[in-house]
Amino acid sequence: MKLKDYQKASLATLRRYFEEARITGPKAAYEMITTEPELAGRLKGYAAGYKPIMALPDVPYVCLRLPTGGGKTILAAHSIAVAKDAWVEKDFPLVLWLVPTNTIRVQTAEALRNPRHPYRQILDEAFGGRVRVFDIGDFTQVTPHDLRSNLCVVVGTIQTLRVTNTDGRKVYAHHEMLEPHFSTVSPAAPGLERNDDGPMKGNIRFSFANLMYLHRPLVIMDEAHKAGSKLSREVYERIRPSALIEFTATPKGFNNILHSVSAQELKDEEMIKMPVVLDEAETWQGAVNLAILKRAGLQEYADRDREGYIRPIVLFQAQKKGKEVTVDVLKKHLIDNENIDPAKIAVATGAQRELDGIDLFRPDCPVEYVITIEALKEGWDCSFAYVFCSLANIRSSIDAEQLLGRVLRMPYATKRKEPALNKSYAKLVSKNFSEAAVSLRDKLVDMGFEESEAEANIEAEQPGQDDGLFGRQSRPRPTMTVELEASEDERREIRIIAPGRIKVSAGDDGKTRIEFTGVPKPKEEKRLFEVVPARLHGVLRENLEEFRAKNPDDLAPAHMGEEFTIPRLMVHVQGEQVFGETDRLMEYHDWSLADYPVRLTNAEFDIVETTNTFEIDLDGNRLLISAADSAGQLSLDIEVDDWTPNSLVRWLDGKVRDPWISQAELLAWLSDVVTHLTRDRNIPLSQLMRCKFILARKLEEKIRGFRQAERDKVYQQNLFGPAARVGISFGDGIKFFDEMYSDVPKYSGIYKFKRHFMGPDEVPTFDGKDDGEEAQCAFVLDDLPGLKYWTRNVSRHRNSFSLPTSTDKFYPDFVAVMEDGRLLVVEYKGKDRTPGESRDSREKELIGQQWARASEGKAVFVMATMERGDPKKVRAQILDALNSASGGIS
Repeated sequence: MKLKDYQKASLATLRRYFEEARITGPKAAYEMITTEPELAGRLKGYAAGYKPIMALPDVPYVCLRLPTGGGKTILAAHSIAVAKDAWVEKDFPLVLWLVPTNTIRVQTAEALRNPRHPYRQILDEAFGGRVRVFDIGDFTQVTPHDLRSNLCVVVGTIQTLRVTNTDGRKVYAHHEMLEPHFSTVSPAAPGLERNDDGPMKGNIRFSFANLMYLHRPLVIMDEAHKAGSKLSREVYERIRPSALIEFTATPKGFNNILHSVSAQELKDEEMIKMPVVLDEAETWQGAVNLAILKRAGLQEYADRDREGYIRPIVLFQAQKKGKEVTVDVLKKHLIDNENIDPAKIAVATGAQRELDGIDLFRPDCPVEYVITIEALKEGWDCSFAYVFCSLANIRSSIDAEQLLGRVLRMPYATKRKEPALNKSYAKLVSKNFSEAAVSLRDKLVDMGFEESEAEANIEAEQPGQDDGLFGRQSRPRPTMTVELEASEDERREIRIIAPGRIKVSAGDDGKTRIEFTGVPKPKEEKRLFEVVPARLHGVLRENLEEFRAKNPDDLAPAHMGEEFTIPRLMVHVQGEQVFGETDRLMEYHDWSLADYPVRLTNAEFDIVETTNTFEIDLDGNRLLISAADSAGQLSLDIEVDDWTPNSLVRWLDGKVRDPWISQAELLAWLSDVVTHLTRDRNIPLSQLMRCKFILARKLEEKIRGFRQAERDKVYQQNLFGPAARVGISFGDGIKFFDEMYSDVPKYSGIYKFKRHFMGPDEVPTFDGKDDGEEAQCAFVLDDLPGLKYWTRNVSRHRNSFSLPTSTDKFYPDFVAVMEDGRLLVVEYKGKDRTPGESRDSREKELIGQQWARASEGKAVFVMATMERGDPKKVRAQILDALNSASGGIS
């Protein structure tokens, strides 16, 4: 399963933390990494100082935060290999995987045992298929051979271990079947619990807890916000973990948050359906009807979608027995009053398990409505669930957040062309919209969303309902109502498919009222005319033409179907014109690892053996490995007879393998490295074996440096060298169009932009504050003479324009079209805080100017700087650049 970018970033931060902790210790490493600007911005108020386990200050103890739907379990499976290589430094560590409930325990163990399940496949790939998974109830089946030769994962709950009095608990009791694990342990070994009575009194207790203490497991903790009690800390002291990696959506003050993922990142990666479109009804019958209508409308879109089968499902939350809207009452209402086929309804409660054995993803499955009361069983997951309709008070319902989470998951984790299929829908019983919205926001916060994220991702089903909500300031839109002589059935069809800003209702006189908020876009008109009976087209068209004529400025250029293209940078290489991206250029470049030195200097890597420890000098830093720890690793890894240079080379090949370097080439280079270390530097092979994980990390770092040197060379030669042939291509360019940033948060400040390509209500949010320096730059751009329109070019968005750098690519902040047809690209640059930032800015400016020159006057690039906070300076810089290119603007 391919990881999403936010998952890769989380694991990369975890790896960096472990590697740094290996040098400076867990606390110092946490404080260093979490104060870096990028991570500090992510963590916001979460990084409140490192809180170690008091009795285990040298044990790394960190937490990764991901909102609901972020794939915490997938990340947990990957984190085992990260910890193995960067901290534990054992080929086959012991893992204690703790979850909050017995139900999840059983499901997790089953998934990890199943060779076809993605979780198990991740472990098999990382450990060469040498994986054993045990339920904590079966711990007596673990053998010493298992621990020596396999990754062993024991799945349990924290409750199993978390007791004040350990008497009578199986995990703390003496078990003769565990004796082989303790046969070589000294009777005087410290820290292990002893038997209190009987013939074995005073001897080491052969218990699961002692086995953990002996082997120092890597602990994976799911739902970590539930494990912060003093008793939980005592559990950790009893089992003496090598490291703790926690996962949660809703961290508490005791969690050491190392990396935090935003809801927007999940949305960008097409993992969740957002925003949540909210509608409320005063009666439960009204809410049910709204849910049914919404499902029908979504089905219309799904039937026209050719990117994969979807059958939208409504998830109803009924009330408990004794309340008004029980499961039976709701089901009867659906059948008798809404004419729903009983075969399309499934009840999922403790007593009725009508979803068991049903594959909701099958096209021949009839289920369109699921009724439940409390949280569906853990692990129930169907991304076809689109509409959440709660007939209970969701503010007081502890299950609402779990049920709401069921409708957030995106089908196939792939965005659809129809925007309506990329959203979730909530139909609630409430006296007013504001009350319903606040309740929904609070539930999203409970699911791990930041409050600001939750507010930004709640959208009103009906136009104007959310005016003033959460401090929103939307511009007044013109309105119009058209009355048509349509039947009730025709009105229902129109209502199902009508776009969001068009409200369809029945008037007191029985006529169909169509209320427009804002002039509809051409595509919205087209959709409306498809469902309005042909006999009514004349009246509707006449009213719309008059409405449009009275409000000519209501629609932005993009809304009218206008598009523009920013040309892509191209390079001629070996007779071909290719994208001017460093990754692509490297495909045409041959280089060999053999061209780079195999030597590691004493300053880069050295080993000094003392009586009880090894000291490893690594780039001026000193790492300690105790003889006891390393000896245990050696005896587990490999027989002494096989301690050969070739066996070390083969092991290193598996660790530093690179997709861009052939195995034969890498093996030859690694062989030369090992020969250099053992022959030329006289480092004993046994010492290298003890330190092989650290050596592998150092060699990985060296190879990355070699490749970056080649990238720098390719970048300079092909884009700036004497023989460089650089051009642009509009045909391969980046097209800007309506709704291209529909999934991006919008600007909510007080300034009303006049010439934004997608209109003043659809300006993507700026980096920093709504009135920060980047926003100030946008204010200048909006008022620029000769400007036709402009838009924010959202960084890292799949639809955005980018230019290459030697290490990656960058996304200029703004793109614009001038009245004379020229294109304007603006990168705003704040004040450089470090030499690295200055070099980065210089590289961006050089490639931007190269792109502009290649356009032969069709485009202008500006690196704008706001000196002393004065926006006039930015305006002058942009005008100077435009004038220099043509000499025509003042």
